[in-house]
Amino acid sequence: MSHATPRPVLSEATRALVRASVPALAEHGTLITTTMYRRLFQDASIRALFNQANQDGGSQPAALAGAILAYARHIDDLGALTGAVERMAQKHIAYHILPEHYPSVAKALLGAIGEVLGEAATPELLAAWGEAYWFLADLLIAREAAIRSEIEADAGGWRGWRRFTVAQRIVESELIVSFVLRPADGGAVLPHKPGQYLTLRLATPQGEIKRNYSISCGPNADHYRISVKREAQGHGGSRYLHDAVAVGDSLEATPPSGDFYLPDAPSRPVVLLSGGVGLTPMVSMLETIAAKHPQLETHYVHGTANSASHAMDAHVRRLASGHGRMRVASFYCEPRGGDAPGKTHDVDGLIDIAWLRSNTPLDQADVYLCGPRPFLRRFVQELAQAGVPGERIHYEFFGPSDEALAA
Repeated sequence: MSHATPRPVLSEATRALVRASVPALAEHGTLITTTMYRRLFQDASIRALFNQANQDGGSQPAALAGAILAYARHIDDLGALTGAVERMAQKHIAYHILPEHYPSVAKALLGAIGEVLGEAATPELLAAWGEAYWFLADLLIAREAAIRSEIEADAGGWRGWRRFTVAQRIVESELIVSFVLRPADGGAVLPHKPGQYLTLRLATPQGEIKRNYSISCGPNADHYRISVKREAQGHGGSRYLHDAVAVGDSLEATPPSGDFYLPDAPSRPVVLLSGGVGLTPMVSMLETIAAKHPQLETHYVHGTANSASHAMDAHVRRLASGHGRMRVASFYCEPRGGDAPGKTHDVDGLIDIAWLRSNTPLDQADVYLCGPRPFLRRFVQELAQAGVPGERIHYEFFGPSDEALAA
């Protein structure tokens, strides 16, 4: 059965049953999604589509449970979910999720609802959730088809996995290494939007894994550059890149994805705020601003531990010097011997909202954030409390979508 054509509307009877299931989803949602993934991953080919690192600690099931609950709560106002749908579609492009994969998810989800809710999962409720699932799935399938068509129509675009060669390996700090990737077929690359990421398929000794990495160079038709922090306690992707991948090696990637990017024509000043390796999309934006937006007032504020972990600082300051309206400030929370404000960085300590209020145009700027989850959670909330409207706060993080980040 094909589900490629979006259905016009959900029936009132279906919406009523979905609304009525909100309390059960609020109580059992994570158990339902955990059960769903257990069922789904019994198929090894489906399991291989997912970034298994996101399953550890229950982050992916929790995120999906939140998304399903949000869907149920907004079943009468699906426009409120437009941003979430776009993020899901972009992720599916990144992981090369195709229409033929959706029936497996439907079967696993409905099976999990039945298993967890037991007798409360009446045939009528399961039928309603089946209809609601396919309504959303059809929206996603249509949006993903449109995105793929746009990508393939552009010079350098491609579908699915494409092989790249590591053309250059650059040590940026004691923890961060950049990899310059050029297509192994010798063709052009699709110029990305500054802020987007690549998804890599890595053939590690422990098996195939997939990881997202922000592109850290400005858009161009020749290559991509990713800058990767070695996570000693991570799930293996960064360790593999740092320890095993050399110049001349091959990697596979899907086209650039993501809805976190600098627009083609920024209409307001921008504040770029990053923590740690969250600098990577910011450097892509800074290169773009330096090349294409000479009049754009730009403030780049970055926090890291010290000079040993501070990557790409000289490059960023050269961009700022050549631009003229780009200001840079760096914070060290653990300065080491030899580090000094005015010499290696600008301010000791952590970035705080009071400093941002005094030194950046928060009252009029678009603010772009990238960094660890605690960094994002803090600043998304504090910027909102400082009066920055939600439509001017843009953020990126990796891992399962967290729609409640700003809650």
